Amino acid sequence: MTHIVVLGGGIGGVSMAYDMRALVSAKDAKITVISDVPYFSFVPSNPWVAVNWRKREHIDIPLEKYLKKKKIDFIPVAAKRVHPDQNKIDLIDGQVIEYDYLVLATGPKLSFGAVEGLGPHGGFTHSICQSAHAEKAADAWEDFKLKPGPIIVGATQGVSCFGPAYEYMFILHHDLKKSKIRHKVPMVYVTPEPYIGHLGLGGVGDSKSILEHMMRDRDIKWICNAKVEKVEDGMMHVIEHDDLGNVKQKHELPFAYSMMMPPFAGIDATMGIEGLVNEKGFVIIDDYQRNPTYKNVFGVGVCVAIAPREKTPVPLGVPKTGYMIESMVAATAHNIQNIMAGKEPTDKATWNAICLADMGDTGVAFVALPQIPPRNVAWMKGGRWVHWGKLLFEWYFIRKVKKGSISPMYEKYALRLLGINKREIEQFRK
Repeated sequence: MTHIVVLGGGIGGVSMAYDMRALVSAKDAKITVISDVPYFSFVPSNPWVAVNWRKREHIDIPLEKYLKKKKIDFIPVAAKRVHPDQNKIDLIDGQVIEYDYLVLATGPKLSFGAVEGLGPHGGFTHSICQSAHAEKAADAWEDFKLKPGPIIVGATQGVSCFGPAYEYMFILHHDLKKSKIRHKVPMVYVTPEPYIGHLGLGGVGDSKSILEHMMRDRDIKWICNAKVEKVEDGMMHVIEHDDLGNVKQKHELPFAYSMMMPPFAGIDATMGIEGLVNEKGFVIIDDYQRNPTYKNVFGVGVCVAIAPREKTPVPLGVPKTGYMIESMVAATAHNIQNIMAGKEPTDKATWNAICLADMGDTGVAFVALPQIPPRNVAWMKGGRWVHWGKLLFEWYFIRKVKKGSISPMYEKYALRLLGINKREIEQFRK
């Protein structure tokens, strides 16, 4: 029997397993999901967890029983090493899992070590990249409100995901207002982006003016083209560059609370495998999500390699949004089905970006089609409807995970929430 292994239990991995099972019966293929944790976590809700607007139990879902209902095996053990030349995976507990097809949906390794003093484990900044990190940030947040001081939020050099940093900054602002202590808290946003609203995408529509306006309206200062040199207890050392990449100014920024997004890299289990990953450990794929060297290995989600399309004074990565991940998953599932039937892969992902970003009591939504400019559509709007829309999306997505059918989530929910009709969806696909 054909064995399809999905390495990763996040949005990409769980979607992949469900999509694959919908296309291939349990009689024809065994599907196994391997994850380093026993639960699925709805990562977009982490900024809420980090201010105690949500608890981990609201967004972390035990996976085994839901996968079992779909006749999908689950192994909650981290991978030690992938051997694509031998079609097997070594797990940290000594198990060896063989496969016919492997889908890498691991998400990233969080490279806190790239900056001295960064991160929640031995460093001086917090993270919202994982629910456990967000929970720790929430505990520190409650202590901070008893003794408020300066706040620094943002992203370090090499980061490829900026949306959560913007979200968390505005959510902190709103929570401070509710607690009537905003006037005691200077706030600074530090980012390697060349301008506010760049987002690693070259901007989307009026993102620069919209986000700058929102930050000015909330008395939030910012430093762009910023490289974090090091972080000490209560002090962040930041180098600001000009548009040519030359040092413009050095800043010593005091803080009482900070959340900084770390750079992403590939996971240790695949790092350094020639032909499979690039120098940063991201999975190399062709137009069909397939690795060119190991043609029974596919990649979906944040772990895949996408080269930046423009050079910036401080290096940035390219984000992979939920809609893009969903598109990668759908293409991969159909391509594996075709290959199993003796056919060539035909499906290609539509790398478009659609995002709902909550900002406390309001929010912004953007559509970038395609994700990297020049685009057919570049649209961004804001309002309270985005805040409520994301709340509903969280509920809907978690419900779909439990029901065993995620795709096409963004097509059914996010696009329609934005008022995009079915005919336009078909045009976007083309």
